[in-house]
Amino acid sequence: MKKQFLEITSHVFVPYSECELSYVRSSGPGGQNVNKVNSKAVLRWSLNNSPSLSEEMRYRIRIKLAAKLNLEGELVLSCDSYRDQTQNREECLTKLEKMLADAAVVPKRRKKTKPSYTSQQKAKASKRMHSDKKKFRQGDY
Repeated sequence: MKKQFLEITSHVFVPYSECELSYVRSSGPGGQNVNKVNSKAVLRWSLNNSPSLSEEMRYRIRIKLAAKLNLEGELVLSCDSYRDQTQNREECLTKLEKMLADAAVVPKRRKKTKPSYTSQQKAKASKRMHSDKKKFRQGDY
């Protein structure tokens, strides 16, 4: 049985019905076939109108994919790697699923740490050597 949705995380799913697919003439492989067949898949998915996402996840995705969203908040992907529509469509859907899954990951909080005693000593020694080098150049030693 074929999937009816994109699995973003283990509990967040985006149904295919939210994606708008269209097909246009491709510039990819296919020889003379390229001029006759609409094999390039163009997928549009609206981040703003998607009821499948929580506000928090929508915000995270908007930040991480800001460069790929248009002014209406739509993500537009196109695929023309293959000669037939079905493979290009599957590639578009896979690409969207991966992009959303990567953007939906909550980053780990950084734990503040103090520099170790050894690293502090190394930094001081390096600073002292640099200072001595400059001092010897001046001739005031």
